[in-house]
Amino acid sequence: MKIEHMAIWVGDLNRMKHFYEKYFEAKAGKRYHNQKKEFSSYFLSFYYGCRLELMHRPGISPPQHGFMEQYQGLAHFAISLASKEKVNRLTSRIADEGYQVLDGPRLTGDGYYESVILDPENNRIELTI
Repeated sequence: MKIEHMAIWVGDLNRMKHFYEKYFEAKAGKRYHNQKKEFSSYFLSFYYGCRLELMHRPGISPPQHGFMEQYQGLAHFAISLASKEKVNRLTSRIADEGYQVLDGPRLTGDGYYESVILDPENNRIELTI
């Protein structure tokens, strides 16, 4: 078995699609739109076959907690960049372009080399090797 895809509700579908295309070389499929349900989405495909679905529908509220707080539910997802140098470079690039880096890059106690960043809508992403 494998996880086929993960999905996140977003407020700005095009901004989020652009972020994942720009920084993670994701390839977006054709925009899906269901007019009756006022639902739109993109499936983003990454190099090794995993996919992320970005979904939008009016009336879906953002979380009522701050991005620094931890809460039950999906905590983060990790993207492997294959080397410390790539983690360092992408973390620096993301920070230089105005996005928030919450932690790292660093070697964690359980042996991962990672940084933690926020996408434009405050979803946590671990950049790791």
